[in-house]
Amino acid sequence: MRNIIFIHGLESSGEGFKGKFFRKILPEILTPTFRKYTPDISYEVLLDERMAQLNSILAEKEPWIIIGSSFGGLMGALYALQHPNKVSRLILLAPVLTFPKLNSKKFQPVEIEVTIFLGKKDQVIPLKPTKVRADELFSNLIFNIVDDDHMLHSAVQSIDWENLIKNT
Repeated sequence: MRNIIFIHGLESSGEGFKGKFFRKILPEILTPTFRKYTPDISYEVLLDERMAQLNSILAEKEPWIIIGSSFGGLMGALYALQHPNKVSRLILLAPVLTFPKLNSKKFQPVEIEVTIFLGKKDQVIPLKPTKVRADELFSNLIFNIVDDDHMLHSAVQSIDWENLIKNT
């Protein structure tokens, strides 16, 4: 049995479009809902609280296939950098990689296979800085630029997920 988790974005939940989509195509996937974002909490504090939740969830089993979206991509990347031996594959959907806590000088590049999907029309995640940071953090990187926006609804539905994760 594979250990797969989907980590939702900043203002989403495990019950959003992607969470429901993944549960339909990957029945074994976990799609937890992390602490809700509210404007009165800083991103740094929220990240720390959500990472504590994630660490608790992932402590029981390994290795993990992590699929992270946007802020959840930041969380997945940070977890993989902190625990590279507990992650077999990392799939990031429009990840927030330019967050200061992901300073590439603090981490050794991860050698696990990392696949990133970023939309050409994404108005939230900057393409070039994200690619630069991804190249610094991940030594086994597949970087896909797709014809979609930040939500990646079309791209997510067109990816062959079973094939993408089957070799893990």
